[in-house]
Amino acid sequence: MDSKSHWETVYANKGPQDVSWYTPHLQRSLAYIQRTGLPTTASIIDVGAGEATLVDDLLGAGYRDVTVMDISSTALQACRDRLGDRAHTVKWMAADVLAASLPIRAYDIWHDRAVFHFLTDKAQRDAYVRQVARALRPGGFAIVGTFGPQGPSECSGLPVNRYDAEGLHGEFGAGFRLVESSLEEHVTPWGVPQQFVYCFCRLEH
Repeated sequence: MDSKSHWETVYANKGPQDVSWYTPHLQRSLAYIQRTGLPTTASIIDVGAGEATLVDDLLGAGYRDVTVMDISSTALQACRDRLGDRAHTVKWMAADVLAASLPIRAYDIWHDRAVFHFLTDKAQRDAYVRQVARALRPGGFAIVGTFGPQGPSECSGLPVNRYDAEGLHGEFGAGFRLVESSLEEHVTPWGVPQQFVYCFCRLEH
């Protein structure tokens, strides 16, 4: 099964609270976005958003230029339905981040919680980093969360890579200055703790 078919099947057969990564609000992600100090006119892309409520919270905080990307059209439609009339204020992109035709130097903030750790092949990771570097404006911010060193070794039936902060930042290279990193214990809807690591970086050039 290809990647798109896999994730369409996941979202077609499971509700938002039936997946391990569900949390009512991505509070750490929102805090990092606000930590950038950028105005609410900043252009934000949430990559691999699934059915997460970050877009709801961004709109609630007054951000007006939000793009939501996921490989699953089913997940994006669930977000649209949840947002109702507010959905028309969001740009929606059904695409694989590795192959998406992203505008160059268009975004101030790139956010990804739980996509990068699925890229177990180095060529995939290199392609992802190139996408970030092309899509972000110089001085823009990348906020990336993956499973930490004590996190699970697979998710949704797929293998994942686990990272500490140094290893995750190292995948992005010297062009991305590490501003801050943190560990988070996420608790799944069925009560199992999962360790995440976040790197909050700035594109230097």
